[in-house]
Amino acid sequence: MIKYKRGDIVLVDFGFSEGTGSKKRPTLIISSDNYHNDRQEVIVAAITGNIKRALFGDTKIDKWKEAGLICPSLVTGIMRTIKGSMIIRKLGTLLIQDFQRVQKNLEKTMGF
Repeated sequence: MIKYKRGDIVLVDFGFSEGTGSKKRPTLIISSDNYHNDRQEVIVAAITGNIKRALFGDTKIDKWKEAGLICPSLVTGIMRTIKGSMIIRKLGTLLIQDFQRVQKNLEKTMGF
């Protein structure tokens, strides 16, 4: 498996929560490098270009172009654990200031 790291934006065939299909979409790797050392999975948060639908736990990405995205986007509070082999390819890396905001929102989402 190619090594990915926390903050990487990767393309994944992301399954719908209803279990009725999937869609290729960018996701943000949110699991730690230590987590990756012992497992074949990564924890990701979905990314959407539907920035008008921002809900609790979602974070707008200010530097979306620099992160390798093709349109204004936000990281959602929708998280999944996936096998590393499900990653199609790396698109880019979220800049630290955007990642820090995502991390704070995910902490609120999880109640930490």
